[in-house]
Amino acid sequence: MSIDIAQVASVLRETAQSEILPRFNRLKKSEIFEKTGPNDLVTAADLAAEALLSERLLQIVPGSVVVGEEGVAKDPEMLNHLSGEDTVWIIDPVDGTLNFTKGHREFTVIVAMARGGVVRAGWIHHVLDDNGVSAEEGGGTWDSDGKRLQVAPAAPLGEMTAALYVGARRSPELYARVKALRPQLGSRSHMSCAGAEYLALARGSTHFAIFTRLLPWDHAAGHMIHAEAGGYAAMLDKRPYRPEPIEGNLLIAPDEGTWHELRGLFLGED
Repeated sequence: MSIDIAQVASVLRETAQSEILPRFNRLKKSEIFEKTGPNDLVTAADLAAEALLSERLLQIVPGSVVVGEEGVAKDPEMLNHLSGEDTVWIIDPVDGTLNFTKGHREFTVIVAMARGGVVRAGWIHHVLDDNGVSAEEGGGTWDSDGKRLQVAPAAPLGEMTAALYVGARRSPELYARVKALRPQLGSRSHMSCAGAEYLALARGSTHFAIFTRLLPWDHAAGHMIHAEAGGYAAMLDKRPYRPEPIEGNLLIAPDEGTWHELRGLFLGED
């Protein structure tokens, strides 16, 4: 089934402009809610954006299913659709909600389209920059200005920029290893927004990344976008990434050879 990539990109942009941007720096306290704690928030912008995205995307593919971050928060059983044969839209209406509530600039809209448990297309739109990237299975990754993107080439470790989201509580051994390696590592990117990090990876300003919190709406589109831009990614235990809740650590690299080198380094096998 063919998807009009540009049409979906327009839906993300229109949603950002109508439901998210007008609320930036204008949220009332009554429009911000805690989910699991003070760093896990949902706002009126998240809810309105997910509702509009759902409506528009279901119109594009009648009979498809939406698995959105906020919908799953209310009904976790929706996650079961990710492994089925239906066409599924995986939505993060405001990725970087905490940034959004604090007035920080890094927040995005993320949508992936999956079928049969495989991501077939992905989109990330940066709200304040009013641009983004999209990719279709086998079709490459493209910037919103029509430029085909390629990940950064591998470089010596100290010359590569990394986005390392490794928590001491979630992955204590990996956290300790990253801390020990810090003097050898190059510059770091830490935008607190998976979508923004994937944009940087696809555009070549960041070389590699590790993520240990793998919610499907954060990574399904970005993983696919990075792969179509020529990159290589897999779980540190060598499992392939799949667009579903998954435990473990995702390592993203410019190519397969660099991935294996980084894996050995971060597992202490160098």
